[in-house]
Amino acid sequence: MFNEATQTATQTATPSRPATLAPSSASRIEILGRPFTRSEEILSPEALAFVTALHDRFATSRHERLADRQRRRYEIGNGRDPKFREDTRAIREDTTWRVAGAGPGLEDRRVEITGPTDPKMTINALNSGARVWLADQEDATSPTWQNVIGGQLSLFDAIRDQLEFTSPEGKQYRVTAERTPTIVMRPRGWHLVEKHLRYVDPQGQAGAASGSLVDFGLYAFHNAQELVARGRGPYFYIAKIESSEEAKLWDDIFTFTEQTLGLAHGTIRATVLIETLPAAFEMDEILYVMRHHIAGLNAGRWDYIFSIIKNYRGRGARFVLPDRSEVTMTVPFMRAYTELLVQTCHKRGAYAIGGMSAFIPNRRDPEVTARAAEKVTADKRREATDGFDGTWVAHPDLIPVAQAEFDAVLGDRPNQVDRLRDDVTVTARDLLDVHIGRDITEAGVRENVSIGLRYIEAWLRGNGAVAIDNLMEDAATAEISRSQIWQWINQDQRTAEGTLITAEWVSGLVTEAVASFDRHDGDRFADAVDLFADVALGDQFPTFLTVPAYSRYLVDA
Repeated sequence: MFNEATQTATQTATPSRPATLAPSSASRIEILGRPFTRSEEILSPEALAFVTALHDRFATSRHERLADRQRRRYEIGNGRDPKFREDTRAIREDTTWRVAGAGPGLEDRRVEITGPTDPKMTINALNSGARVWLADQEDATSPTWQNVIGGQLSLFDAIRDQLEFTSPEGKQYRVTAERTPTIVMRPRGWHLVEKHLRYVDPQGQAGAASGSLVDFGLYAFHNAQELVARGRGPYFYIAKIESSEEAKLWDDIFTFTEQTLGLAHGTIRATVLIETLPAAFEMDEILYVMRHHIAGLNAGRWDYIFSIIKNYRGRGARFVLPDRSEVTMTVPFMRAYTELLVQTCHKRGAYAIGGMSAFIPNRRDPEVTARAAEKVTADKRREATDGFDGTWVAHPDLIPVAQAEFDAVLGDRPNQVDRLRDDVTVTARDLLDVHIGRDITEAGVRENVSIGLRYIEAWLRGNGAVAIDNLMEDAATAEISRSQIWQWINQDQRTAEGTLITAEWVSGLVTEAVASFDRHDGDRFADAVDLFADVALGDQFPTFLTVPAYSRYLVDA
């Protein structure tokens, strides 16, 4: 079975015949969001018919996979640690199967830049000199209606070489690079919804559309064939995966999309972020079920740390992590996870892509810039030496820094997939070794409070990637900050200075922090304080802070 699958994954695909969508499909997606300039180009009847078809076929499976997540979290919380699956042992032990690998334009991924998809950031990314741009509709984007559909417009125009932007101050932005990065778009995760679009199923039941299917469906419908015609392809980063069953759902969506849009099987390529603890135990299985469409895996470091905290938040003091700044890529559980990722990818012919160091330069402060370059150099040197085939940066000025480290290892080779890392042995115990031996400090608590509040405030104003204290913060890093606060409180932790961490004490720190911030008309700090209290200081632990934040503050009345 595995040998046949390998041949299928690597053979030359032939074009599929386009499937026919139901004539009434468009009428079952209702637009609730306010129209704005050119939004009708993205929300065309034909595009909405395709999004409806995706929901008709896959919405039920999405709900089943989300229920699986809830059961898994319950089991871990009640003492059942994740482990490598017995029922898929044959997949892991079979040495013959391989994945599809890189598509056109993805052969060299040594430096990828990440960022949101507003017009200005899109142009900056395309001019950056990176090999790949992660066009992020997920953690780096605050999912306002304007950002969701406006981001689709930016990508639509960028792919057709027609994107320009003039800032409110009159500064003009246009794409000037001779070679632009290959675009890999990241749709929202399975847990998120799009409440500005209402899906009515064939039985007449209505509810919010899936953010994943909306982001993926609109982008694929409008751009897949155009990308292929231009020598690249419809490529996606897939976020928040927790199991191979979730990965299989995405693979089924890719196959349906190729059949519907008349694309050759295997045209769509995905890179899956391994950014949850359960997924780290199923990397082989994820690669296998997506073998016809997968290019590689990415080490999503910040969400991975958040996943550890979230799953073990109630399991006792031995699972409590210290200050966020102490949880580096060299601590035992992070080291084990990344080494296993490289080994697993390379034995299957897949690319291993490293994560994003949060340090960013400041063009007005040479000392900060020098420190960022030093930190990023060390981080990317470690990744390149460990066998990663590429990495992420969040700022154009860091591209030469990261590229120098990968050039030193790769030379003229596009990757080091042939480096199998047979020296690596990682056990389930290694993946769960969260003992770091460092303290929680009062400064660390204050830092989490300050970062969490400032990020949430910016997110509520529509900014999903925010520079705070010379670090690039997104939803994943904010999740670490608020979940650590929650865990420290509920595990009765004390700071190194002897202070018991309580909700009352942290609430006082929140008040102090807000009083120290620069305020301006229209800021959202009052809302940020309320939300932070709910997601960090409340009795219950929301699975994602963005879920209540979106429903409460970003949905148009």
